[in-house]
Amino acid sequence: MEIAVISGKGGSGKSSISAAFMSLFPQVVAIDCDVDASNLYLLFHPQHEKTLSFVTGQHAVVNSDICIACGKCFNLCRFDAIRIEKVAVIDEINCDGCGLCARFCPVNAISMKAVDKSMIYIGAFRYGTMIYGRLAPGEENSGKMVNELRRLSSEFVKKKESIVILDGPPGIGCPVMSTITGVDKVIVVTEPTLSGFSDLSRTIDLVRSRQLPVYVIINKCSLNKRISNEINRWCNQESIPVIASLPFDRQMIDALVAGKTIVEYNPNSEIAKSLKKALSDMIN
Repeated sequence: MEIAVISGKGGSGKSSISAAFMSLFPQVVAIDCDVDASNLYLLFHPQHEKTLSFVTGQHAVVNSDICIACGKCFNLCRFDAIRIEKVAVIDEINCDGCGLCARFCPVNAISMKAVDKSMIYIGAFRYGTMIYGRLAPGEENSGKMVNELRRLSSEFVKKKESIVILDGPPGIGCPVMSTITGVDKVIVVTEPTLSGFSDLSRTIDLVRSRQLPVYVIINKCSLNKRISNEINRWCNQESIPVIASLPFDRQMIDALVAGKTIVEYNPNSEIAKSLKKALSDMIN
């Protein structure tokens, strides 16, 4: 079974809840799909048994020995990635990797080089196997990297009863779509704010467009009971199960400071018990 935990906005507590779910299984395949800002490894400290480079695209490279500084590449580039000094100089940050400059260089002084600074890590952690990726600063193709993480995870899923938990990125963009495509269940974590409620609605629309079972967790519900009640009413009208309403609790912060999930830090806390019940209700 594959369970994706996502949220329409950052800061909702999605990763803390994902980590808590991961710590409720003796053996789980945990995938941190927030490749732009992965952070679960900071909590679980997985071993790096396998490290793979990930090609995010290409950048143009100039052979200064044969460049004649004719300026043709400068005139063709629409990304302001080339300037002409004694030779053509490429700005890697602005270079989109389209390859137009290399194609039309009259002396073949420009070639395309694969960008492989982004990394994927695979290894054991205290509840099974963790897979996560880290995009290099400024690199793109986060959705493609999430697809690769999920492909790699299939090597560790030996049977249908295996549990895979995906901690998705915030928002509703390409990496989120890559995270939820083909999973068995989706949990959307929200918070009782106007922006949280609005983003919840958009996220639910995305999940429903994939015809996936969806569940909602309202985190920090005690901070604004009025909006929490509105979210509950809306979910009821939309026939979406709210499997947990978690109050704000300083223990969630204390647990992270201690390097533990809330389930590890205080298994008898109200939040830990609620998450255990939510997971049981959803799976059974």
